[in-house]
Amino acid sequence: GTTWGLGGTCVNVGCIPKKLMHQAALLGSALKDAQHYGWNISQPVHHTWSVMAQGVQNYVKSLNWGHRVQLQEKKVKYFNIKGRFSDPHTVRGLTKAGKEIVVTADNIVIATGGRPKYPTHVAGALEYGITSDDLFWLKKSPGKTPLVYYSNVVFIEFVVYICLTGVLPDVSLECAGFLTGIGLDTTVMMRSIPLRGFDQASHVYSKKQICFTTQQQMASLVTEHMESYGTKFLKRCFPTKVEKLESDRLQVTWKNADLDTEETDSFDTVMWAVGRAPDTKTLNLETVGVKINSETGKIIVDASEATSVPHIYAVGDITEGRPELTPTAIAAGKLLAQRLFGQSSELMDYDNVPTTVFTPLEYGCVGLSEEAAVQRHGSDNIEVYHAYYKPLEFTVAERDATQCYMKMVCLREREQRILGLHFIGPNAGEVIQGFALGIKCGATYPQMMKTVGIHPTCAEEVTKLHITKRSGLDATVTGC
Repeated sequence: GTTWGLGGTCVNVGCIPKKLMHQAALLGSALKDAQHYGWNISQPVHHTWSVMAQGVQNYVKSLNWGHRVQLQEKKVKYFNIKGRFSDPHTVRGLTKAGKEIVVTADNIVIATGGRPKYPTHVAGALEYGITSDDLFWLKKSPGKTPLVYYSNVVFIEFVVYICLTGVLPDVSLECAGFLTGIGLDTTVMMRSIPLRGFDQASHVYSKKQICFTTQQQMASLVTEHMESYGTKFLKRCFPTKVEKLESDRLQVTWKNADLDTEETDSFDTVMWAVGRAPDTKTLNLETVGVKINSETGKIIVDASEATSVPHIYAVGDITEGRPELTPTAIAAGKLLAQRLFGQSSELMDYDNVPTTVFTPLEYGCVGLSEEAAVQRHGSDNIEVYHAYYKPLEFTVAERDATQCYMKMVCLREREQRILGLHFIGPNAGEVIQGFALGIKCGATYPQMMKTVGIHPTCAEEVTKLHITKRSGLDATVTGC
């Protein structure tokens, strides 16, 4: 039920508050590292949720205000109402005061985004659970006791973080990561695999065939690091009910699919991360003939973002088959405007879109996952270069770098065009953003090897990749 101002999911309950709270957790880790670099932290250091929340929420509100000012400056009429179609060219809605607003237009764009789902078949889910939308706007900590760094002792309280479905959305791991980082005992319950849609490949290559092994790959490396970082995982478990105890704590009952047992525990907060649903139910789309996918609720669009009604368009998370990423929606909207009013014919290109998951150890990628490349081109036609590396920043602080890993997926043909790049490590978003341009322009493996690295950086390791999975050689980087 959390509400917010102008700016959509990204500004209010997505990228912006998520990255800022992720930064809060990174600073906590830096405090521990600082002692190895000579900083004398002799007093107990603790995190205060309310201070962080106020800073983040004030910044978001400033963005809301900035958007409103820009709309006025650009002479864009803004109606703060919930609208619905009354005919293909007309939208109606009521203001809070009950006044009806009617707007007619030659062209209409739908960009209403999504809202978190609740597992309504789980008793008590709606009454006692929150979602990430709510988490970012909490005034008080979802756990009771702050993190205290002192003499290597950490005092913490419980918060549970539950994912019901087989898909574990990236925002769930991101939230679990920063909650752990600021000192809350965080548990992730997941029914199936983490980060579905990201790289899951577990292949190693021999000269004759692909052998399926348990070699760690991108999605599992992310969760393994989170476990070493302190996040607990209840795997192949799914909740059945949530009850409120007299102590105000929440008792969660779940089934363990592997053990075929029913288990319970109590927590301060239960947060659901079971995906988002397109916010289109109240738009009256059926009446005007806009077709949707009945299973997903998403609007079906063509390459020009047009719906089944030619003058009604849709962009962003509500569209079927599009990446649920703010930058792609922004780019698609700009190109749509240019086609409608700027004599342009350029369509949005959804290939090779870079993205990053802001978990404690970040995961960035662009292009195809390894398994997608195998499906598209065949295993004999791809080459995967990979390496485990240790960031220089981790050395003095003696931090474990077991999960710092990268791989480049290439075609095996003569030019060896790069199909995908995957990177787990510090500042993954900054690393992948740079390489994304080259991959978008059709960069090849030989070209990457001719690129001079900036020493000493993590991104430099990409320019030195030379061990292939097919070779079976140890991919651990030694020396600098």
